[in-house]
Amino acid sequence: MAATAFAHISDPHLPLPPGLPRPLSRLAGKRLLGFLSWRSGRHRRHLPAVLSALCADIATHAPDHLLVTGDLVNIALPAEFEAARHWLEGIGDPADVTVIPGNHDASVTLPWRDGLGRWEPWMTSDDHRDPATDDRFPVVRRRGAVGFVNLSSAVPTAPLLASGRLGRAQIERAAEALAALRRDGLFRVVAVHHPPAAGVVGARKGLDDHRDFAAMLAAAGAELVVHGHCHHAHFTWLPGPRGPVPVVGVPSASSPRSARGRHARWHLYRVAPVDGGWRLTLTVRGIAAEGGCSTEGGWSLQLPAA
Repeated sequence: MAATAFAHISDPHLPLPPGLPRPLSRLAGKRLLGFLSWRSGRHRRHLPAVLSALCADIATHAPDHLLVTGDLVNIALPAEFEAARHWLEGIGDPADVTVIPGNHDASVTLPWRDGLGRWEPWMTSDDHRDPATDDRFPVVRRRGAVGFVNLSSAVPTAPLLASGRLGRAQIERAAEALAALRRDGLFRVVAVHHPPAAGVVGARKGLDDHRDFAAMLAAAGAELVVHGHCHHAHFTWLPGPRGPVPVVGVPSASSPRSARGRHARWHLYRVAPVDGGWRLTLTVRGIAAEGGCSTEGGWSLQLPAA
């Protein structure tokens, strides 16, 4: 089995459409808070030019697949979902790019066709299960040596909350998908927007059922879990049936360089079979002060086969 390379980005936070949304009633409730947050400062923390530079750098490395783990929009206006679809069309064919939603993508409840349904081609499993049904997630895709189990933790929440939830049914389906990928001898990657490990973010922004997810992972196993949401790089472990499972978070893909060190980065993973398991290599590419991107570090792990 040949090696497989895949890229991971998250939280691009594409710009709000110019002007005020029409009708103005669309700014009621949680959307109004998000709109004011964007206008008062968030627009300076998420720059289209930075995102474009990152995507251009990804293209030069030509990974076999690209994961985008949520928060493409900000306040879940229908016009935002349409603009995000155009952006997705520019970065890759739906067969080469997988998208899952984040909390901003679920700021309010929208009909499927007006919201997440605009991204349906990038959120469809290989078996073409109808993504508009209640069991649309996990989205399961197999690319080379890697099987991706893509989860949705995006649920509408009250104002000032940014938490997520997977739900028992989705967690059970994830366990079934991981078991099937294990039987086929694939390297299993779980992608989710919210950090699935405790303590990465506060409860107001956390994954409500992270304990249920961890229990499922401890039984079913995976070789890697990736996430976004916290806007900074993060690495930890969760227990698995054959040893700890690495859990890796990537910063926002549109943040300029700053003294806080939370600038835009993307992760390039290479998965190669080795005797008795897998070699997983991560290369971290970040936005450079002078423009473009540069390598900022990385690591390599040898993981046991399932």
